[in-house]
Amino acid sequence: MSRVGKMPIPLPSGVEVTINGPHIVVKGPKGELSRDLLPEMRVEQADGRLLVSRPSDQQRHRAMHGLTRSLIDNMVKGVSEGFSKTLEMQGVGYRAQMQGAELVLAIGFSHPVHIAPPGGIQFEVEGNTRIIVRGVNKEQVGQVAADVRKIRNAAPFAAHRDARCHLRKNLQPDPDEQEKPGRQFDDAHENSERDHGR
Repeated sequence: MSRVGKMPIPLPSGVEVTINGPHIVVKGPKGELSRDLLPEMRVEQADGRLLVSRPSDQQRHRAMHGLTRSLIDNMVKGVSEGFSKTLEMQGVGYRAQMQGAELVLAIGFSHPVHIAPPGGIQFEVEGNTRIIVRGVNKEQVGQVAADVRKIRNAAPFAAHRDARCHLRKNLQPDPDEQEKPGRQFDDAHENSERDHGR
């Protein structure tokens, strides 16, 4: 069996699960989530836990076993604890603020950027430069955070510039270092050429 798929999913207090064939509904303090699972996967509820099993050892069933278990586990965690992603803005004059439920960004454009949260998502701002995306759906939280970040992506070559500067610094000669034998050979070779020229 799949090492992930065979692990039981504990149900925290306050979480209710309704299974209707391949359709599963999970309700909790943070909200409600529903999903249609692969019909071949079997989900059973017993002793405050959920168990996911597969019908056979076919490659497709083995691949979907662990995935199905992870999806249900994320639903349980989402409605009981919630998920969040944090974005840090770094730039001169960059700042974020809330206007009602909307996120307003000043990120170097000629105009502020207004972002309305989709259903199930909340924005928070800490210290004018830290944005927190919260929600019960892990996939949605990650996608919204990626969409916000895409508005003004980080400079792709900043790290490479720092690396090149660091390399140039490391290539500077050390004044305390003694001359290498190769350098002495070059000086002797130059003196020999001058003698032959005379």
